[in-house]
Amino acid sequence: MTILKVEEMHCNKCVERITNALKSAGIKFAIDLKSKTVTIDDSDINVKKAIEVLDDLGFEATIKS
Repeated sequence: MTILKVEEMHCNKCVERITNALKSAGIKFAIDLKSKTVTIDDSDINVKKAIEVLDDLGFEATIKS
């Protein structure tokens, strides 16, 4: 699993937008609004794709270390 930090995710509407976009991209994920994170099933391709999808939505995502 790879955890992405998404600081701009502030509300349930953000969660809804991210959920719809990642589902459309065929990526398995889990979102935690409280910690502002998106957990991606560990595949470099999925992680890279998820970061691109989030960027397209206007969210900056960084890999949490």
